[in-house]
Amino acid sequence: MKRRTFISAGLFALVARKAMALPLWQNKDEWRFFTNEEALTVDAICEQLIPADRDPGAKQAGVVHYIDIQLTGPFKRHQQTYQEGIADVDAGSRTKFSKRFVDLTPEQQAEVLVDIEENSGAFFDLILTHTRQGFYGDPRHGGNRGMVSWKMVGLAYPPVRGRMHYGNEPKER
Repeated sequence: MKRRTFISAGLFALVARKAMALPLWQNKDEWRFFTNEEALTVDAICEQLIPADRDPGAKQAGVVHYIDIQLTGPFKRHQQTYQEGIADVDAGSRTKFSKRFVDLTPEQQAEVLVDIEENSGAFFDLILTHTRQGFYGDPRHGGNRGMVSWKMVGLAYPPVRGRMHYGNEPKER
């Protein structure tokens, strides 16, 4: 084995081990736009909007990652709305229950979100739309991890013109 190959393999193993050892929100490098606290709050909001039952919910689908990625690209214009909306959610939960939103029970979180929907409809409508997109959209955009929503509704991986997915290559004749 060449020395460079050996060193590269060792570095790869070290990076992979480090990435597996930390929850996603403890490693700032995982977030492009959100802070760790904002990511936790958005994750909790998304889980309230699409909760897990017998099927995975928004948290398992990685919707917060979809939103985070998109806020540094196509959704850049919504960055301020998200920052203000997240701050409003936490302020509302502290006012009503003297706790951060992520520390509330699911029932308390739902109460806070009802207030946000009534008083800050723009943020609520935006995060609801983005949560749906992240849950049902193509996994290559950062959400729908493991194609959980497509499996839930029985949808095979939609073919994209000009692209074959691994394992689905045509058989040679």
